[in-house]
Amino acid sequence: MVKHYDFLIIGGGVAGMSFALKVARTQKYKIALCCKTTLDEANTAKAQGGIASVTNLLVDDFDKHIHDTMVAGDWLSDKAAVEQVVRNAPKGIEELLRWGVNFDKKEDGQFDLHREGGHSEFRILHHADDTGAEIQRGLMAAVRENPYIEVLENHFAVEIITQHHLGVRVTRRTPDIECYGAYILNPETGKIDTYLSRITLMATGGTGAIYATTTNPNIATGDGIAMVYRAKGIVQDMEFVQFHPTALFHPGETHPAYLITEAMRGYGGILRLPNGEEFMQKYDARLSLAPRDIVARAIDNEMKIHGLDHVCLDVTHKDPEETKHHFPNIYAKCLSIGIDITKEYIPVAPCAHYMCGGIKVNLDGQSTINRLYAVGECSCTGLHGGNRLASNSLIEAVVYADAASKHALSVIEDYGFNEQVPEWNDEGTMSNEEKVLISQDMKEVGQIMSTYVGIVRSNLRLRRAWERLDLIYEETEDLFKRVKATREICELRNMINVGYIITRQALERKESRGLHFNIDYPKDPSLNTQEVW
Repeated sequence: MVKHYDFLIIGGGVAGMSFALKVARTQKYKIALCCKTTLDEANTAKAQGGIASVTNLLVDDFDKHIHDTMVAGDWLSDKAAVEQVVRNAPKGIEELLRWGVNFDKKEDGQFDLHREGGHSEFRILHHADDTGAEIQRGLMAAVRENPYIEVLENHFAVEIITQHHLGVRVTRRTPDIECYGAYILNPETGKIDTYLSRITLMATGGTGAIYATTTNPNIATGDGIAMVYRAKGIVQDMEFVQFHPTALFHPGETHPAYLITEAMRGYGGILRLPNGEEFMQKYDARLSLAPRDIVARAIDNEMKIHGLDHVCLDVTHKDPEETKHHFPNIYAKCLSIGIDITKEYIPVAPCAHYMCGGIKVNLDGQSTINRLYAVGECSCTGLHGGNRLASNSLIEAVVYADAASKHALSVIEDYGFNEQVPEWNDEGTMSNEEKVLISQDMKEVGQIMSTYVGIVRSNLRLRRAWERLDLIYEETEDLFKRVKATREICELRNMINVGYIITRQALERKESRGLHFNIDYPKDPSLNTQEVW
């Protein structure tokens, strides 16, 4: 079956929904918002801490936020991208408010701002400790009410369509690759339909699920990044995988692990060993409020030194009622496993959290493939550099969705539908009954990535990961050619592709910078004078 849409949006988080709402304002285009599960399962909904924006002009300003972002990114961030996001953040917040998103306020009506690691001022807007869920709720309501947006839940994008599918040889040096839409799996029919579009947006989120333990949901398998990579688009900075320092340590909960927001450290939480001893003073002058890469490595080092499977976060010195008020969901979650955080330490450990790299885009959200845009965690705008500053991601998605929508609307009339695209051909393939092989390979990918491509790396570990992934890749590609495409085998292919890219780009970076820490390239202390490694 062939379908036609002016805009095809793949992904239903804050990035995809913001873009959809903006292009729908024209009331003249047909828009499809395609997500592989239900709209409320996007990674956006898992974000606890908040969204960063300069709002208190009495003490804060854009230059401070820009500087904080550059420092956290180990000076690898693109200054133009940082400027664009920081200076347009207040407008993005106003847009969210108009769409019905609520942020906590104080009695005087001013925003109740939090501070998080790496921020020099209180500038984090939040909704208790479930900000992402509130943003997702507000945007979902606006999207579902919009008659110009067709929401396609449980539809899985298998590949984006380019000249390659017309029989043209496409390489990474091909200068004019174009995207004509995507092949999308319909769960009701089991068939892969052809979706032709004039403009396609990739907003598929992150890659956390390729690790054994992550704060991301199982759906975060890097689908968009893998699809664009296979289509010969540029993907960059994939070595910079952010491990959140403080996921709740609770064996059995790994996908997702429960996040203990960084705002809890901004609130005054102290990192300690289980015996009560503080340790961050050994690593950074900012103590528990150092940027995430530093804190995650410090915790990893202490766990290895002492033979621990976790450290602790302590808020027992804070007012119990205030703690319950600011962090009601964390309090309830910990209480459900027998921990009263007002009286006991919270067991925490680092786990995969955020991808700073992704599909390379310019300031308008354009990828290196014509007619294809990318916004949100699957994109690499240059904002995050070597390490994402806390709470910069949600506002990046909103700001770049705005930039991409404006550019896309300015050029869409130049494009038509490519009716020469062939339909998906699965003739001669068979149904796949070997799901146990796929599920086992998924587990193996997670083990490989966590063991060899984790917080601390070495050339030996990276090469071993490369070799192991290559074996699984060959087996999976052979299976993919013989069986009908399913979501499971497509996700496995994407996980292997993403793991390969992370490993390859980690091998290519001959230094330790930001989130990429390789013991074969000791970090130059002059690059970050506040770090005491």
